[in-house]
Amino acid sequence: MKADFYDTLGVSRDADDKTLKSAYRKLAMKYHPDRNPGDATAEQKFKEANEAYETLKDPQKRAAYDRFGHAAFENGGMGGAGAGFAGAGGFADIFEDIFGEMMGGARARRGSGGRERGADLRYNLEITLEEAFEGKTAQIHVPTSATCETCSGSGAKPGTAPTTCSTCNGVGRVRAAQGFFSIERTCPACNGRGEQITDPCPTCSGQGRVTQERSLSVNIPAGIEDGTRIRLSGEGEAGYRGGPPGDLYIFISVKPHEFFQRDGADLYCKVPISMTTAALGGQFEVGTLDGTQTRVKVPEGTQSGRQFRLKGKGMPVMRQAAMGDLYIQIAVETPQNLSKRQRELLAEFEDISAKENSPQSTGFFARMKDFFDLGD
Repeated sequence: MKADFYDTLGVSRDADDKTLKSAYRKLAMKYHPDRNPGDATAEQKFKEANEAYETLKDPQKRAAYDRFGHAAFENGGMGGAGAGFAGAGGFADIFEDIFGEMMGGARARRGSGGRERGADLRYNLEITLEEAFEGKTAQIHVPTSATCETCSGSGAKPGTAPTTCSTCNGVGRVRAAQGFFSIERTCPACNGRGEQITDPCPTCSGQGRVTQERSLSVNIPAGIEDGTRIRLSGEGEAGYRGGPPGDLYIFISVKPHEFFQRDGADLYCKVPISMTTAALGGQFEVGTLDGTQTRVKVPEGTQSGRQFRLKGKGMPVMRQAAMGDLYIQIAVETPQNLSKRQRELLAEFEDISAKENSPQSTGFFARMKDFFDLGD
């Protein structure tokens, strides 16, 4: 007895179009013949899911099925083989949606003659802010697959050659009937390469590549930022049986610096100064990434949070002659661990202080008093 279409897709009878499509996608991906070569049970489930979805996604067919069940499509009913094939256009859309990336991706990875492209590799490289400032040439060691020198990447024992696949006649793909339509899939005998190796290379066991560690030089340009990706074309994994190599991607991360924070090409540095220096004025020197010392003058009455800009003392802009700036942010430090005499002097200073000595705090409390209408 034929299973109920709703049970086949695992949805309720009031499921909307989106739910139907989502349920079908999951079943199709799970039971597709390309993912289950030679599995008759999976192939049957794929056919059943396809038939159920083709019926329920069509409003007229679904209405007929809901009323008459499978009988609506038997004995020349509104479904029939002709109606099923007519819906193939709609199925083609979802087929492309579901399997286009899978099959297209496989084609993209294979070059002419079924030569499979090697995988791309990722390498994480951590550098210091000083190295990002100056730029450098880094030596990295990458474990990867390289072309077998014994067979020159063919996978066949020297003196022999691969033979044409008898299953697909060298095409790399075979066709199989799936209900009302025909599906082209990767040849299971040669995995889409169009050829088979009867006498494999003893060094690489027919793979055409061997695992080894390579040493590469990577140019890190001055001004490079955290998260930048550098692509080295053709430096990835070797292709399968003579296929083109993949690419190597270097992902740069810059270590946090003890004194500087970075924002693009600009640098920021928080510098603590004493209360007396902030009140009376003074100066200090800061080191910069170019190896020099720069003097910063602090005006009398400097407040916490004030910034001083040192033009051109930031990071270089990558592949440009421009330079960012360095911003010095002042943090006024409140005295701690006071001696008895220091306390006396500060208390005396407080006694003789006027409103003009602390205009911000005086003005703040005066405004708050007026705002909330507070009495004396």
